[in-house]
Amino acid sequence: MRITSTSCICPVLVCLCFVQRCYGTAHHGSIKVTRNQTKHIEGETEVHHRPKRGWVWNQFFVLEEHMGPDPQYVGKLHSNSDKGDGSVKYILTGEGAGTIFIIDDTTGDIHSTKSLDREKKTHYVLHAQAIDRWTNKPLEPESEFIIKVQDINDNAPKFTDGPYIVTVPEMSDMGTSVLQVTATDADDPTYGNSARVVYSILQGQPYFSVDPKTGVIRTALHNMDREAREHYSVVIQAKDMAGQVGGLSGSTTVNITLTDVNDNPPRFPQKHYQLYVPESAQVGSAVGKIKATDADIGANADMKYSIINGDGSGIFSISTDKETREGIISLKKPLNYEKKKSYTLSIEGANTHLDFRFSHLGPFKDVTMLKIVVGDVDEAPLFTLPSYIMEVYENAKIGTTVGTVTALDPDSTNNLVRYSIDHNTEDRYFTINANTGTIKTAKVFDREETPWYNITVAASEIDSPGLLSHVPVEIKILDVNDNPPELARDYDVIVCENAKPSQVIQTISATDRDDITEGRSFHFALDDNFSLNPNFTLKDNEDNTASILTRRRRFSRTIQDVYYLPIVISDGGVPSLSSSATLVIRVCACERDGRVRTCHAEAFLSSAGLSTGALIAILLCVVILLAIVVLFITLKRSKKEPLVISEEDVRENVVTYDDEGGGEEDTEAFDITALRNPSAAEELKFRRDVRPEMKPATKHPTSCHLDNIDVHEFIKQRLAEADLDPSVPPYDSLQTYAYEGQRSEAGSISSLDSATTHSDQDYNYLGDWGPEFKKLAELYGEKESERTT
Repeated sequence: MRITSTSCICPVLVCLCFVQRCYGTAHHGSIKVTRNQTKHIEGETEVHHRPKRGWVWNQFFVLEEHMGPDPQYVGKLHSNSDKGDGSVKYILTGEGAGTIFIIDDTTGDIHSTKSLDREKKTHYVLHAQAIDRWTNKPLEPESEFIIKVQDINDNAPKFTDGPYIVTVPEMSDMGTSVLQVTATDADDPTYGNSARVVYSILQGQPYFSVDPKTGVIRTALHNMDREAREHYSVVIQAKDMAGQVGGLSGSTTVNITLTDVNDNPPRFPQKHYQLYVPESAQVGSAVGKIKATDADIGANADMKYSIINGDGSGIFSISTDKETREGIISLKKPLNYEKKKSYTLSIEGANTHLDFRFSHLGPFKDVTMLKIVVGDVDEAPLFTLPSYIMEVYENAKIGTTVGTVTALDPDSTNNLVRYSIDHNTEDRYFTINANTGTIKTAKVFDREETPWYNITVAASEIDSPGLLSHVPVEIKILDVNDNPPELARDYDVIVCENAKPSQVIQTISATDRDDITEGRSFHFALDDNFSLNPNFTLKDNEDNTASILTRRRRFSRTIQDVYYLPIVISDGGVPSLSSSATLVIRVCACERDGRVRTCHAEAFLSSAGLSTGALIAILLCVVILLAIVVLFITLKRSKKEPLVISEEDVRENVVTYDDEGGGEEDTEAFDITALRNPSAAEELKFRRDVRPEMKPATKHPTSCHLDNIDVHEFIKQRLAEADLDPSVPPYDSLQTYAYEGQRSEAGSISSLDSATTHSDQDYNYLGDWGPEFKKLAELYGEKESERTT
């Protein structure tokens, strides 16, 4: 099969078509394809047939972006079996077959029906086959070939990263590289000049240039100054076809900023400045500002101010405000218009950050002169001293002079000054003479209460009372010997029974509320108003202490366990004061090494010479006897006839009382307070299990006197006797109902009402108390009958 291409229409493709036509036939598998080699000679076409098959031509070319009205011819397929009678049928399959590429199945001509874009798809792979039209049998094996899309210059160069922002230091050398830009072209770089890009600068000259091949942007001037111009906008163009006419182009913008370097020294706008400062300005306050300008920015413009000369360098100081880059002038010492009316300062401003590459542009500092004029103001009076310390004795009379303060008008007018005391509290301890400043006492002072007083004195001019100055005055209260000495503490003095003569048993000291100056001492002595003490003596140690010594050997607690030693303490003041005190000395039993064993007196038997063992034996015998007595009493009580002997001997023990009852308190088994007479309840709150200290009261008269005794009072007396009787049962074994209560509206239901008639009630079961209760019942019945009647 022969494949013929006649697509060499564009002049640009003449060479390619020529190359294509330089080949003859070729073998591709078992398919033999013959390609015609055409030669144009003076309008005639001469076709040469090569009898020998050789190369297989398997690639066609089609131009991209074809916009013609007719389909674009691509090439021709032809088989040697084709005799021109239409019996051979050509079939085209593969990429784009039938849609993009169509074939005439009779002639084998291939056409492109659509406009192709090489940047989307560069080639198509197709298959060709020749079959017998009538039998559909293949005349030759299937052959593969490629249709390649031929590139044309239809894409302009593009800068994918633009626009650009870049910086370069000012004062850079000419030719300093700034940035490299790159443009891309989507056309085929292997075919023609469609993708060959050349760079040029459209805007930014003569400050910058660009390399046409590499796209590197460089500075085109020497020492570009940021202070003259800081920002530049450079436009770079990229053009394909090697920059020839008809080529496509694209552009981008490069924004270039010159960064600052320290190439400018600071400058003061003026060589001479003048500043007004009133003499009343406070020390440490800011009195003015000064500023030098610097064309640089950032750290390159930072500077420091200093005073390098002038007669005011000791009066004023200067500091630098880093934010505003100003020099702040402050006052170091107070001003006085009357002494000096002006000062001169030489101030320097210098950069703190230097670039030695530009040191030849220096020096990077500047100097200016500042004249400070002191303004006169009406000033408050000035005290001669910053503070005063005065003294006065305690107990001084009211009106005693303490001291004098003095203040003067610092102005040339020298006005008169008036004084006053600032009273912060209601108590006024001192007064001051408004004209002379003399301070006097206003009350009597006690140094022991308050040793110091602090007051504040104010001074003002008569003509300007609003201008005040103040001074602190400290007044010390001097001590007067008006307090006698006292013992330093309450001493617990102990002497051992086995003490020896001249033995120190205690060392005492004294205190004094007065101011004890160095060299003063206390003196100790026995009180002369008493006779010579035969037991103890006192020794003054002459170091503000004294020792108590024994005068004899051995002391006895049984004879005397406490001794009293009166002493006198005096101070060395003028006049000398003294006080007396009495030491209590206790006699104690001590071990041989002096340790105290006990200070309590032993039992009287000790005086009889009984030993400790004998005393213990006696106490043991007493305990045994007490135990026997208690046992005997218990046995005796157990033999008494019980209250209830048998069921037949049960008596009605009905207690009647007019009280309404105590509610829940009636259920308390051991607390019957609610059943007692309220007026007598407090008197009868005794514990019967505790033996009272008082002796038992005598019993009341017998029944012969009952007629004259109130029942309530009688019961109270009997209960008190029982409470004080140690032989009665304990409190928790006997319940006593002391009082039946006041009269109730419901009346009494007691069986004692029958007392008016002779009752058969047997009271013998109460033992010794039976007759008493019988009489009591009779008397109570009479009382009830009288009340009822």
